[in-house]
Amino acid sequence: MPISLTRRQFVLGATGLLGAAALGDGFLVEPTAIQVSRHDLVVPGLGPDLENLRIACISDVHLHHGVPRAAAAALPRLAGERPPPDVVVLIGDICNRRSDLASLTAWARDARGTRATFATLGNWEHDAGIDRLTAERAYSQAGVELLYNSNARVGVGPSALTIVGIDDPVVGEPDVAAAVRGLDASDPALWVLHAPGYVDGIPRDRFPRPAAILAGHTHGGQVRLPFYTPYTPSGSGRFVAGWYRDTIAPLYVSRGIGTVLFDARLFCPPEIAMFTLRRA
Repeated sequence: MPISLTRRQFVLGATGLLGAAALGDGFLVEPTAIQVSRHDLVVPGLGPDLENLRIACISDVHLHHGVPRAAAAALPRLAGERPPPDVVVLIGDICNRRSDLASLTAWARDARGTRATFATLGNWEHDAGIDRLTAERAYSQAGVELLYNSNARVGVGPSALTIVGIDDPVVGEPDVAAAVRGLDASDPALWVLHAPGYVDGIPRDRFPRPAAILAGHTHGGQVRLPFYTPYTPSGSGRFVAGWYRDTIAPLYVSRGIGTVLFDARLFCPPEIAMFTLRRA
């Protein structure tokens, strides 16, 4: 005998199936479905030897109780890049607690660029009581340089690229003036910091303008609905994910790697953002 369904029963059943599929995707599939987004980035004044330099931006790994599955999945994704990234920047919330520092050192050792690797602190490291000296010690064991309101150069000469690292704006003590000390308007530079909301408050005429700013913190919303992002953490400001061209410099906000509160993502896969530098 054929089964007869009312319209209401059909809609409820279809809604239940879609909900179950979304839950399955959100908890089982999407958290480890690392995407590599690719971007050409024009850097005025960049030297010819740095043309096509590749920079991988990784944020919000959230190592805790070892290496979670998303953090583990990110490493082969990064290692599979051809050519491999020259520079890797780890822009905060890489680990959650002081007890995770050994995992951070081991994980970061496998996440390095071929030329240099830099890191900044996020709100989770600050909340965990991981101060500058402790973070520098853990990162240095992995061959990573911590940028704490400071900068470092890739390449040599006046057309070398300067990476400017600003401390976390949510819990830390960001100091842009200290971070850009020694730079002028002709120096090719990229800024990296954890929480993007701070960028809207940076005076446009006070500091040398970078080619771009890279940030994380938002997780891209982590759990999103079509055309709607229910939640982003404090310090995100108006930013969610992707490019924003109306700030002091073009701002890119990464969706990050890990998760918080619950191990799920929906319509918001984790991301490694890859930038290829071009001369103006």
